[in-house]
Amino acid sequence: LFSARVIPYRGSWLDFEFDHKDIIYVRIDRRRKLPATVLLRALGLDNEQIINLFFEKNNVKVLSADNFEIELVADRLRGEAVPVDIKGSKGKVLVEAGRRITGKHIRQIKKADIKTIELPRDQFLGKKLGGGIVDESTGEVIASVNDEITDELLDVFIENGVKEFTTLFTNDLDCGAYISNAMSIDASTTELEALVEIYRMMRPGEPPTKDSAQKLFKNLFFTSERYDLSAVGRMKFNRRLGREETTGEGTLGKEDIIDVLKELIDIRNGNGNVDDIDHLGNRRVRSVGEMVENQFRVGLVRVERAVKERLTLADSDGLMPQEIINAKPVAAAIKEFFGSSQLSQFMDQNNPLSEVTHKRRVSALGPGGLARERAGFEVRDVHTTHYGRVCPIETPEGPNIGLINSLAVYARTNSYGFLETPYRKVVGRKVTDEIVYLSAIEEGQFVIGQAGVDIDEDGRLVDDIVACRHKEEFTLTSAEDVQLMDVSAKQVVSVAASIIPFLEHDDANRALMGSNMQRQAVPTLKAEKPLVGTGMERAVAKDSGVTVVAEKGGVIEAVDASRIVVRVNENEIVEGEPGVDIYNLTKYTRSNQNTCINQRPLVKPGDVVSCGDVLADGPSTDMGELALGQNMLIAFMPWNGYNFEDSILISERVVKEDRFTTIHIEEKNCIARDTKLGSEEITADIPNVGESALAKLDESGIVYVGAEVKPGDILVGKVTPKGETQLTPEEKLLRAIFGEKASDVKDTSLRVPSGIHGTVIDVQVFTRDGVEKDERALQIEKAAVEKAKKDLDDQLRIVEGNIFDRIESLLVGEAAESGPEKLKSGTKITAKYLNELQRSQWLEIRLKNEELNVQLELIAEQIEQQRIEFNERFEIKSKKITMGDDLAPGVLKMVKVHLAVKRRIQPGDKMAGRHGNKGVISQIIPVEDMPFQEDGTPVDIVLNPLGVPSRMNVGQVLETHLGWAAKGLGIRIGKMLEAKDEIQKVRGYLEKIYNSGGKKEDLGSFSDDEILELAGNLTDGVPMATPVFDGASEEDIRYMLELAGLPKSGQTKLFHGQTGEAFDRDVTVGYMYMLKLNHLVDDKMHARSTGPYSLVTQQPLGGKAQFGGQRFGEMEVWALEAYGAAYTLQEMLTVKSDDVSGRTKMYKNIVDGEHKLEAGMPESFNVLLKEIRSLGINIELEQE
Repeated sequence: LFSARVIPYRGSWLDFEFDHKDIIYVRIDRRRKLPATVLLRALGLDNEQIINLFFEKNNVKVLSADNFEIELVADRLRGEAVPVDIKGSKGKVLVEAGRRITGKHIRQIKKADIKTIELPRDQFLGKKLGGGIVDESTGEVIASVNDEITDELLDVFIENGVKEFTTLFTNDLDCGAYISNAMSIDASTTELEALVEIYRMMRPGEPPTKDSAQKLFKNLFFTSERYDLSAVGRMKFNRRLGREETTGEGTLGKEDIIDVLKELIDIRNGNGNVDDIDHLGNRRVRSVGEMVENQFRVGLVRVERAVKERLTLADSDGLMPQEIINAKPVAAAIKEFFGSSQLSQFMDQNNPLSEVTHKRRVSALGPGGLARERAGFEVRDVHTTHYGRVCPIETPEGPNIGLINSLAVYARTNSYGFLETPYRKVVGRKVTDEIVYLSAIEEGQFVIGQAGVDIDEDGRLVDDIVACRHKEEFTLTSAEDVQLMDVSAKQVVSVAASIIPFLEHDDANRALMGSNMQRQAVPTLKAEKPLVGTGMERAVAKDSGVTVVAEKGGVIEAVDASRIVVRVNENEIVEGEPGVDIYNLTKYTRSNQNTCINQRPLVKPGDVVSCGDVLADGPSTDMGELALGQNMLIAFMPWNGYNFEDSILISERVVKEDRFTTIHIEEKNCIARDTKLGSEEITADIPNVGESALAKLDESGIVYVGAEVKPGDILVGKVTPKGETQLTPEEKLLRAIFGEKASDVKDTSLRVPSGIHGTVIDVQVFTRDGVEKDERALQIEKAAVEKAKKDLDDQLRIVEGNIFDRIESLLVGEAAESGPEKLKSGTKITAKYLNELQRSQWLEIRLKNEELNVQLELIAEQIEQQRIEFNERFEIKSKKITMGDDLAPGVLKMVKVHLAVKRRIQPGDKMAGRHGNKGVISQIIPVEDMPFQEDGTPVDIVLNPLGVPSRMNVGQVLETHLGWAAKGLGIRIGKMLEAKDEIQKVRGYLEKIYNSGGKKEDLGSFSDDEILELAGNLTDGVPMATPVFDGASEEDIRYMLELAGLPKSGQTKLFHGQTGEAFDRDVTVGYMYMLKLNHLVDDKMHARSTGPYSLVTQQPLGGKAQFGGQRFGEMEVWALEAYGAAYTLQEMLTVKSDDVSGRTKMYKNIVDGEHKLEAGMPESFNVLLKEIRSLGINIELEQE
């Protein structure tokens, strides 16, 4: 069953559909269906016009009561069987009676030029009339258009002397009678009846009037307030109907609706194609701006409604516009969008890659999108048009698979919101550097060559037959026909997938896990860039925004841990700017995922930098390259069962060297509120707490910065008023004597939660406006103001220093007119003279050269202006720091404490490579017990070889080989430098490494010192880039291994660390880049004592966050049943779970020292009883 749907940007949906009887219907907004002719009639068409629009007609002459002559159109006969012979001009029978007419027959009939054919009466029965027939003498209507021809009707024709009539040309093959069928069942006959019919469908139960029916229909599709196709909608609409122009009205017109119907009927007749809903030409990206625009419109509509209501009230005279308009609804709509929209998400800040990926994400979920439950397989599947636009690999595992995707590396959206990907133009076999971006709609018509095609030096295609894509199919095409070519081999995949080396050797499922797990890598203490990368690492690190990048070129003036000062090059200074760039670095800040964001400078004073250079590394970056993990020496072999089922065995050396030590920053909040009984107070005076517990707090009750805290320590002391309690006479006496009120407050201090040992690195105190600030708050505020002043002073000093340097260069060597210290006219000014003056006095010097005097005056003004501006900036900053904070209602004070927690790697932590090879650490083994190589080097990690074959991620093995080669080359270079080999030998070796394959590097331009510096940087290993789908071959890897003096097999003899014996077989050893993932055992470890219970079932809550219990599930119950452990099972299901009275009794028994169990009725059983009773079935327990 075919259907057509017009979906506007806003407004009613219009559907046309067939039913199983081949009648065409229309639905508006998915309501009940009406025959399609009702809509056409409502558009002002009568029956004749409708029939003329959709049908061709056969002309029939009446010869006698039984014989009729029909005009013959040969093409309409295909597939028909005619009951008489069709004869040619000489009486030759072309088609025998009863034969089905084929294409061959049609050609013969056309050749014979037969114009008419006589047919018997019964051939016309059941056909439909193509036009109304009127008795000319009386004006009486004998038959209407679309009436069915019957015996009676033909008799009437003959009686009334009707000489000719027309019938509709329809057949079952390629010209169905769909509109005619719809007209037959359509009850309406006039435009008004049709409008009323539509009104009744849209508003059932309301009495229609002519005006209301016309107004409703007009508002449905024909007014721009209620209906808008949008520019994209109109473009797609016109394209789909094969029109030339791509622009037009936002509303529908009569032609639009008729054309849609014609197109649908064409498709039903077997011409034309059905749309593919998953084609990226039919799916567009709605950007944030567009969604905000829609929210803004919603807000404005609400404002408009409110204004209209306000104006209709009686007392609206003399109002000012600002009294009528309330802008709150607009602000509320936008706040709601950013605050609670499904697509407004908390940024994933684990590491730079996860930030970039999260920002490049496209989702089919959310408002106006799909629901997870309803999305079928087709929507989630990879489509041919995803090529170069959406990554086929990176998507979440689980219920969202395929619904959330990542943009490919070079993809971008065009003005309509469709995804485009770049291609290089190919002209006459020559690949040019001209780049065109194509959307999925435009791409189909081109022949596009693959990126891996061989090209000679001149950029011409070498092979005569080239692998291409055309009309969404992969084909082999002649090189002359190629029109475009892929820009790069990696344009198919996303950023995360493009930094997996040897991705082309991994199974897609594992590659998916690999790209997803890189986003969970925790930034390590010392970042280390991968030995085997893909060349994308630098781009990702730079574009993620975590590094500090020079905005303008210049010279490094000063560097410390928290800022970098660059004196900008003269030619890059923007008019009115001071010529100094100051970059403040982020130090030990908490990310959204509690990992640590810290920037470290890479430059030294005096370094020359140009625009775009990386000045400081951020988290997980090393020398401006993305560095998510560490290069580890691994061996693929089983080891005493400790790497069973993907477990990972690591060496104690990894822990000792802090290779995977990470810093996590926890933020703890303490809020003092105003309660009904009085306000809470943050204080060090806490009831019933010993001195030792308060040792780390200051007099305001807030922990010191730098204090080392452990679980249970107080971070912020807080007391809350208690309700008045009945006092005993003794307490009354004490109160009367000492006036003591200690018992009215309870201790609600903020304590360190279990499992956290750390150091306090920062404390912030926020105080409500009008509430007096405590000592600590004032102290923090003072420090902040001082820091701001120091920063601005430094800035001013640097800026002024720069300006005075410029003045000095202007003055020295010029002839003076006058100046301080009795400077004689005409004297040449020297640097010595200037140094003896104070800098401010330089501005008093007047020169003979008037132009320079004007320049000096301008500079003096600039200095004054700078000072005023800096003072203003300081005023604004200090005001910002000292003013009260805007806190939530009822909150008086809020204290935030930041703890830095150092987490070493330990058994239970999750680690992974970049190929989806994940595992959990099973044990940390002393270095001396690890397997070691012949030269005595112990390996760092032992992985299970069985993790490779079934998972089919062979990329990890190739990475290991190439990593070993890279490290081996570095060791060899190191030995050459140690042996102080002659420079030519080192240069030759480097030439061999860099010019073996891939991009050739010209080392001839390097000086000897530069060669030595380069070699020195490579001693830890020569970094290799093996781009995705265009990487190193096995030959390349063998060549590199040979160059490094390592076995070409990539395997070597290993010895058992405990016995010193060699293993029977050679083992694959090499360097793999390993990541530590943010699934740390410390965060998952959890134990519960008495804690919170669920309200209805009275069972303990679940999960660490709720301090919940462990679920003793169905299978665990079976296990206890199998052991026959009846009492254990009973207490599991009662007193340890939801037997309320039993729990309390058990507690009492234990306290009293009687260890006996009295189980009662579990609460969940009572819940079940109540639920059954709610169904009207009474269940009672029999009392014994």
